[in-house]
Amino acid sequence: MNKSVVVVQARMTSTRLPGKVLMDLNGKTVLNHVLSRCKRIRNVEDVWCAIPSGEEHDPVSEEALLARVKVHRGSETDVLSRYAAVARESSATSVIRVTSDCPLICPDVCSEVLGLFHESGADYACNNMPPSWPHGLDCEVFSSGALFAAEQSAADNFSREHVTPWIRANTSLRRVNYACEQKGLSSLRLTLDYPEDYRMLSELFRKLGNSADKAELSEILSALDKYPEIIDLNVDCIDKNRINSK
Repeated sequence: MNKSVVVVQARMTSTRLPGKVLMDLNGKTVLNHVLSRCKRIRNVEDVWCAIPSGEEHDPVSEEALLARVKVHRGSETDVLSRYAAVARESSATSVIRVTSDCPLICPDVCSEVLGLFHESGADYACNNMPPSWPHGLDCEVFSSGALFAAEQSAADNFSREHVTPWIRANTSLRRVNYACEQKGLSSLRLTLDYPEDYRMLSELFRKLGNSADKAELSEILSALDKYPEIIDLNVDCIDKNRINSK
């Protein structure tokens, strides 16, 4: 029987913007927005937050528990091991990976990626190989078998930190991509990595108002069409942290 769980990785010690997951957007933390949206992904059993051990990360764990999701604590640098531990603890057959800096992650897009994963029989599905959706809507789905193989075989620090490089590069695994039909969106930044991103997202959430919590991509794009100056706030930021976009 299939059992899919969402795992959101989160920490307090982000290099470029420490504490970013607890920053406020419209009265809720970035992490709360991410976890609330992940709960609306179709056909998932549970949402987990994978957080490093250590008291400096306790505020992140407390926020995740307030959002009523399950929490796993593990290695700060070996994020891959955190994911594998959640897969074992939850008895998941597949894992949806979302990062905690995506407060506008789209449940419908994630649901379609998960659907493609199951329908294709692939070992791995994503929506960013190559990127075609806005940065901030990235998600990946992989079988627990592929995850455990990566845990055993991935040796370099980059692969351990970024979870899926070994899976994405392994030609013996079947990989599929869910592309965006609308062209020209991949350069749009809806993620939080720099102070400029926070200014952009704060203004976008302010314009969206009460609809921000459940706004889908079409509503977000409509707001940006109406207020194009918002895009300029983080247009010069570099996508150094996009999920394994190479």
